[in-house]
Amino acid sequence: MTTLPIGRSTAPLVARADDGPRHRFARSAAATAGAHLRTEEIADWLEARAAARRFSVERIPFADLDGWHFEEDTGDIVHRTGRFFSVEGLRVTTDSGPFRQWEQPIIRQPEVGILGIVVKEIDGVLHLLLQAKMEPGNRNLLQLSPTVQATRSNYTKAHRGADVRYLEYFVDRSRSRVLADVLQSEHGSWFLRKSNRNMIVEVSGDVPLHPDFCWLTLGQVGELLRRDNVVNMDTRTVLACAPHSSPSGLALHSDVELLSWFTAERSRHDVRVDRVPLKRIRGWRRGERSIDHEEGRYFSVVAVAVEAESREVTGWTQPLFEPTGTGVTAFLTRTIGGVPHLLVHARVEAGFVEKVELGPTVQYTPSNWGHPAPPFLDLVTAADPSRVRYEALHSEEGGRFLNAESRYLFVDADEADTPPEEPPGYLWATADQLTGLLSHNHYLNVQARTLLSCLVSGAVRL
Repeated sequence: MTTLPIGRSTAPLVARADDGPRHRFARSAAATAGAHLRTEEIADWLEARAAARRFSVERIPFADLDGWHFEEDTGDIVHRTGRFFSVEGLRVTTDSGPFRQWEQPIIRQPEVGILGIVVKEIDGVLHLLLQAKMEPGNRNLLQLSPTVQATRSNYTKAHRGADVRYLEYFVDRSRSRVLADVLQSEHGSWFLRKSNRNMIVEVSGDVPLHPDFCWLTLGQVGELLRRDNVVNMDTRTVLACAPHSSPSGLALHSDVELLSWFTAERSRHDVRVDRVPLKRIRGWRRGERSIDHEEGRYFSVVAVAVEAESREVTGWTQPLFEPTGTGVTAFLTRTIGGVPHLLVHARVEAGFVEKVELGPTVQYTPSNWGHPAPPFLDLVTAADPSRVRYEALHSEEGGRFLNAESRYLFVDADEADTPPEEPPGYLWATADQLTGLLSHNHYLNVQARTLLSCLVSGAVRL
């Protein structure tokens, strides 16, 4: 046997984990007074930013799309540059659920974007740099977005627009310290294998403050998350990935049991996804202004013309997906052995990279369902107000979806509603167990991350 010499390195070793950020984010979540704006001033500040620039969104016929066209052979909607995204057709076959095969339009956007929040310690408390950003699909247009919210096409300036502000803190490692950096999925029902880099970076030096940006504590954001349509989806998903979980503590299932159950769920589902030409998908019809399901359900593909003086490009046209109703998205909660738990669902969605991700207990649009209702939906929608710990209306991704909103809830359940033995596809887990998984790619879907952001920020306490 040959013994290889072990060379000596002058590089210093570092601890594999740093518990400091978790405690600092907890202090920021407890701080409801910020150094820049008072929480009660945010609504007026957002109104002032909206009034300072011209914003408009107008529905247009497909023929008026500029730079977009239907490909002759496939009917897919594509951009003339081949960048940004395309709307294509998808055929899905699965071995579970009430619908075993269907076809639908899907957004294909293979490039990885950056969703990033800059944080800085001000007066001893971490503050987050957030942006008043217009998205054409938001019903109220302007919401609080991350410091950087940009596709690769945006920040490489495929649109020939202005530079993305503060991007340097995320692409130049010498400018900041990384506190979180992980790939997370977007909506698996509407995107095909779309992921974004969710990042939190800390800076220590001076950061020039643009008028469209503000510094807020995590606790202030938590208070704003109790209001409808103030904090956008991209901010929520990044906040969920903030250092938060503690490996200590008790739970109904150990971490190994949770991971084993989830691995088994991923292994047992057979999901086949085939791209097909958009003009050949069954059950959908194309008109001059929209592509609609023949039953008037699910969503439509529409076109809009946008003016937004604060964006890198001040005017453009694009397709958007418009859902047919408001979603209901909820975690059922129970205290088991004195420890709060959430009922998590191993959810199959056609667009996921890994077929299955962990979602909330309930994630449905009621208008798309007949009878019987899907599991636990009636329990959430008919819950006595005394059982509702949290409820707010939040927009989904406003850059691709028009008026897409869900009512997000935490609802207390009891043993009669949810017996200790979970039904197939569901498992009780603690919030710490779930947030711990967010340091890894593609474990929790974007709806679950929205609800966990409410816990991380203190908007709701279990």
